Amino acid sequence: MKEYHKIETIYKRDMEGTKKLIEGSFRSETVEYLRDNEWIFTEKIDGTNIRIFWDGHRVSFNGRTDNAQLHGHLVERLNELFLGNEVEELFEQKFGETEVMLFGEGYGAGIQKGGGDYIDNKDFILFDVCVNGIFLERENIEDVAKTFGLQVVPIMPVKTLSEAVEYVKNNPKSMVGKCIKEIEGIVGTPKIRLTDFRGNRVIVKIKVEDFK
Repeated sequence: MKEYHKIETIYKRDMEGTKKLIEGSFRSETVEYLRDNEWIFTEKIDGTNIRIFWDGHRVSFNGRTDNAQLHGHLVERLNELFLGNEVEELFEQKFGETEVMLFGEGYGAGIQKGGGDYIDNKDFILFDVCVNGIFLERENIEDVAKTFGLQVVPIMPVKTLSEAVEYVKNNPKSMVGKCIKEIEGIVGTPKIRLTDFRGNRVIVKIKVEDFK
């Protein structure tokens, strides 16, 4: 089962002294070039990575890796959301025999420190969808979420990289669940889907802890 790609931080890190990010020193020339363009930023949820795979015939799921151990109550919730004839029929109607991977976060009480500040139980929230090797744009991700009755990570109220950094520095509260937990960070992609010269998807993360 395909693993989710690594998301790099926006800035380079001081490798000899403080180990902190060096503001203004971008890790990627492509990202720096796009700094003033419009991006779409979504909340980064503090939980455990979950992959839902439709191989064209059946649905399966796992954690970040194939050997990942998932909490029993989270597995129960995933079974409820993704297993059964009705769900398989939905996948078949929407995607046919095309391979699809849904990427989301298992979150809530007992998953990561402070998980109960999101919700008292355990649940799944969708953040990305890959169809036949192509990552979908936000409106299509929302359409998939609607089809399967899933939550989807909220869009944050910023549009440029500089706005995103300032937003994270203010330690905003999560827009998920009880809305009392400080966000872990945000993830951004250009409004228009782009890849760099190596063919890698242009995507960045900005974490609150990096600016404390």
